[in-house]
Amino acid sequence: QLQLVESGGGLVQPGGSLRLSCAASGFTLDYYSIGWFRQAPGKEREGVSCINRRGGSTNYADSVKGRFTISRDNAKNTVYLQMNSLKPEDTAVYYCAAVRTGVFTRCVLSESEYDYWGQGTQVTVSS
Repeated sequence: QLQLVESGGGLVQPGGSLRLSCAASGFTLDYYSIGWFRQAPGKEREGVSCINRRGGSTNYADSVKGRFTISRDNAKNTVYLQMNSLKPEDTAVYYCAAVRTGVFTRCVLSESEYDYWGQGTQVTVSS
């Protein structure tokens, strides 16, 4: 069974950092582009960042550029989202998602493109 599991969320003070992990089981991430999305209370889910199969193409929402970094370790079947300089407006449930793509296909931050989703991990930025 294909499964994505997010971890690494928690409570952090403004200006702090967290690293989220998205681990796959039941399939290898080598064949998939991965996206991170988030949903804050009362808001629609939005794309945060994505990375293509080889890691050569990444994309970020304007709101997180320069603060968040996406990376992948295909040997560990895991994708990471390093989040620095966190702000209260980053508070949300963060989801990772996967879509099977061509080797050099660029990733997109459109949730409708993704087929497999994790259950999410809560990130709360508050003093």
